Amino acid sequence: MASLQQELPRMSRELCSRLLADLEKAKRPILYATKCSLDNANYNHKVGYLTPGSKKVATELNVSSVKKMSRAIFMLEILLSRIETGQVNTKRELYYIAKGYTKGDARMKALDFGDQDESDSTIDFICELMECYREDFNCYANDRGGQTYSQQLIVEETMPDGDKAVIELAKLGTAAFQPKNRPQSLKLKLKKKVDFCLIVESEGTANTLVTNGFTRRHDCILIGAQGVPSNAVRGWCKLIEDQLDVPMYFFGDLDAYTMQNIYRTLKAGSAASLIRNSDYSAPNVRFLGVLPEDIKKYDLLDYPVKENDAQEVRALKKAADALKNDPFFHDRRNKGVTQILKWLLEHKRRCEQQAYFTVDPRDPTMPEKIIIEKIKRGDYV
Repeated sequence: MASLQQELPRMSRELCSRLLADLEKAKRPILYATKCSLDNANYNHKVGYLTPGSKKVATELNVSSVKKMSRAIFMLEILLSRIETGQVNTKRELYYIAKGYTKGDARMKALDFGDQDESDSTIDFICELMECYREDFNCYANDRGGQTYSQQLIVEETMPDGDKAVIELAKLGTAAFQPKNRPQSLKLKLKKKVDFCLIVESEGTANTLVTNGFTRRHDCILIGAQGVPSNAVRGWCKLIEDQLDVPMYFFGDLDAYTMQNIYRTLKAGSAASLIRNSDYSAPNVRFLGVLPEDIKKYDLLDYPVKENDAQEVRALKKAADALKNDPFFHDRRNKGVTQILKWLLEHKRRCEQQAYFTVDPRDPTMPEKIIIEKIKRGDYV
């Protein structure tokens, strides 16, 4: 059976043929794209991630839409050439490639992108139209799959020429392993069973834990998620969940932004990426902390949300909206996460993951001890 990437040229030709046939009949062509927004998102805990509903966005050719549709066909041709040649590009590079085509050509001036946001939105529109991932067009926004450390994990990668590359993480010294491009092409195995996978929101804190001996003392996999997880990080966590079937925990800040934009995205995807959540979500990952009860239990340093901080106020406003409209927070299986979001709205306080370093400043391994204690006691949601 042909892969979606192999089918995209045919699907694109059929799409363009329909547009051309409508134009020849003096009809206004209409493009229908999957609506990637919260009001078209469904959540079922048996599936574990947000899925698209039946709503479509119709774009009919008229004075206001002619540029959008023309740019879509223009960028689609560029993307198809990535498949044909096997080349890989970032969104930023594709923006400049498009600029290169329009530069100095008066006939193509109307297609020129004013900034990268315009070309990015065109790429997103094409993917929603074709119901595919931008990675299917060899387009990668960020190919860093999260800094990963383990004494037990072995990764096998099939190279473009068919050769096999075997990476044993324990032999990388102090360097982290970072999977490239689509991690779904990798095969994972373990030298011995691991007890858990810990995904740390802060890459710096992940590095600190490793340097202080975390992965030497515990049979585990530790990943630095770099804040809001990229598709590469999300896909990598999904791969670990699927291939290794180990308990997965997320260690991050106690604030509205982390709960919605980082943890929820890692666990169940996002409304903006409805068509790709199936391959870029890790439904079984649990939220390890910081939990509201940890503040009192460990006497952690927390602080109030500043009313003059536009970013924090906006995060709380989005949290209130999520509790009303996000199907993820409506599902009873996610009651614990929902309660945390309600606590944040009520108390308007936040606590960072680094606060665990205040518990005993003389003991650099205290955060590690607390993390292990929380896992053993089941102090997570």
